[in-house]
Amino acid sequence: MREEEVHYDIAVIGGGLAGTCAAIAAARLGRRVALVNNRPVLGGNASSEVRVWVCGATAHGVHRWARETGIMGELYTENQFRNPEGNPYYWDQVVLDAVRAEPNIDLYLNTDVREVEASGPEDARELHSCTGWTMGSERRITFRAQQFLDCTGDGLLGHLAGAAYRIGREAVGEYGEPWAPEEADEALLGSTILFHTKDLGHPVKFVPPAYAKDLSTTPILRNRVLRTGDNGCDYWWIEWGGELDTVHDNERIRDELQAVIMGIWDHIKNSGEFPDAENLTMEWVGSLPGKREYRRFLGDYVLTQQDILEQRPFDDRIAFGGWSVDLHPVQGMYADEPGARQRYADGIFHIPLRSLYSANVTNLLFAGRNISATHIAFGATRVMATCATLGEAAGTAAALCVAEGVRPRELAAKRPELVRRALLRQDASVIGLSDDDPDNLARAARVTASSHLERLAAEPSDAAPGEPYPLTRDLGLLLPVDPALDTVDLLVHGGEEPAELTVELWGTGRPENAVPADRLLTTTVAVPAGGPHWVTAALGHRPETPGNAVLIVRACPGTSLVLVPERTDGVLALRSRAEGDAAVDHDIPEEDGQLVLEWQARGLRRRTFAFRAAPDTAAFLPERAVGGYQRPYGGPQMWSSAPLADPDAAGEWLRLDWDEERELGEARVVFDDDVDEYLNNLHRHRTPFEIMPELVRDYRIEAAEPDGTWRTLHAVTGNRRRHRVHALAGPDGGPLRTTALRLVVEATHGAPHAHVSAFKAFGA
Repeated sequence: MREEEVHYDIAVIGGGLAGTCAAIAAARLGRRVALVNNRPVLGGNASSEVRVWVCGATAHGVHRWARETGIMGELYTENQFRNPEGNPYYWDQVVLDAVRAEPNIDLYLNTDVREVEASGPEDARELHSCTGWTMGSERRITFRAQQFLDCTGDGLLGHLAGAAYRIGREAVGEYGEPWAPEEADEALLGSTILFHTKDLGHPVKFVPPAYAKDLSTTPILRNRVLRTGDNGCDYWWIEWGGELDTVHDNERIRDELQAVIMGIWDHIKNSGEFPDAENLTMEWVGSLPGKREYRRFLGDYVLTQQDILEQRPFDDRIAFGGWSVDLHPVQGMYADEPGARQRYADGIFHIPLRSLYSANVTNLLFAGRNISATHIAFGATRVMATCATLGEAAGTAAALCVAEGVRPRELAAKRPELVRRALLRQDASVIGLSDDDPDNLARAARVTASSHLERLAAEPSDAAPGEPYPLTRDLGLLLPVDPALDTVDLLVHGGEEPAELTVELWGTGRPENAVPADRLLTTTVAVPAGGPHWVTAALGHRPETPGNAVLIVRACPGTSLVLVPERTDGVLALRSRAEGDAAVDHDIPEEDGQLVLEWQARGLRRRTFAFRAAPDTAAFLPERAVGGYQRPYGGPQMWSSAPLADPDAAGEWLRLDWDEERELGEARVVFDDDVDEYLNNLHRHRTPFEIMPELVRDYRIEAAEPDGTWRTLHAVTGNRRRHRVHALAGPDGGPLRTTALRLVVEATHGAPHAHVSAFKAFGA
């Protein structure tokens, strides 16, 4: 056995996606980081050991333009390219490669932290070190650091250090949450074990083990649906342990879950009710319960149900989520009530920095399912892509604390702009924060481009003729309005008799939302019989500030709009819910949830109802790529070129000019990777694209020479990343001195426009 002591700037304990992203974020900011995980693989519940799919703010496609960026975004898109089939073992390698790419991270796998050294009074403790045992290597390692991050999920590090926390549900009187119980209790969300099956092409028998549960003795057969085609997270409802202690009773919970899985498979294989299961075998069963809930630490702010559903925009927001408030019955799979109770906000919600550090341990931050939130709010923040964004934010804050010599509370109270600017510079998952970084010299430049998209329209063509889409329900178009929306022409198939369409214009309420919230005006449009006909809705909408609006065409049986199989930049097609629609785009039946999303996109993604808007739009001017929001927020918030004659030979450019020579050391480019596209790490992919078509494929960064010519600084081919960072140097290897910088887009991955969300330049 060896005794070791190691020293780091930051120690991240827990190697799930929260801890992984925290370590990467801190390392990229120049800090020396220990990433310590008690399992042999990274990823936590997302790893091949547990195999829960990584869900986040898109909520399986419910929320629009909501996919995470930053480090989680990199993992999503890299996995999509390398692993489009969703192999869980390949996903492990994507996560591991991301960590190993950072020279400032030392990775300690199979290392279980179980001791800490801390001191100070109860309300101001300081964590000095933690000690772990590396299984199989007989190493007892003490980690000393300036800042510690508890990303363990269960919160063991913080508990040992004396950090205040809660377990269970708060009473309704504590925070006034409508879904909270009258009295506080220790009820939890249970744990789950998943399984996968495989068709071997010939009959396969199954002899159940002695411990297999007889399902006839449970309420499962009458309250849950069994299907032979289901796998993995389709069986999310195999959940139990909410009435127990999900940590101390972990072994008992595991045994019960595995007994039920064997009982389910015995019923499918041997009951005679599933003849199509004859050739199926059980390929994999998890050995570890995927835990949902245990300790939640107390920070300077406790996130609540109201914060989620009212989408409160905290001044110190550092990440966003979009999952529903998703709570399960405490009895889990044995409950007679539905498996989930859900409620969605109208769009994404925000999470403050004050919920990511301990109120009483001065150098402890946390990220993941253990953040400072009530049980109700935790129901929305607990999904892994959201946890990953919290990890990036916490790792960024920890790195800034080390660099500035401050505690997390002091950073949040006195220097919040440092966190905001660092997150935006990294293209992290924040919404509604504009780039005000004084170090970004692009903000002081004149911005011009070879062209920009001026006309908002989607019209049928020989290549994309479109098809009638019946107006048996209300249909809608979300459109950017900058500066005005005077008229919208719609292509309509009339019925046998002339008809009149009711057309309404609605605001979205909040810039981050993409559903109608408040009606602005109503008009009518006459539609002749037959057709199709172009008809005009006169709107005369001229808002004080640019934003999105939703054009609603009310149901009119016998008439149809025309659905074009192409997307239009900044535009979404929507449809209202109708009887028989599922509540959301995943596998919780409508009657099981309490959510009501009146407007959905099912069947309409990457398609648009034929329309023509007037006047021309300013939403895609080149200056949108400088000092802006870097992702859709009350508009597309990017530069888009005029239509390309050939996506493989774009030749479009975006240019920064200064009145006097500047000394530059770095350029950053944020391309558009279509954050409206739902991605997943495992078997729930819904896109045919291994690389998002909107991404720029080939590009050059050039500097103006004194004689007016352009010198190429970087030439990139085959790009498949959203965020690119390039060092800039002059001919002599020193800082670049120039009066102009130019980004030349040579090709996209198939999109008919060149898109750039941000173009930044920083001094040497």
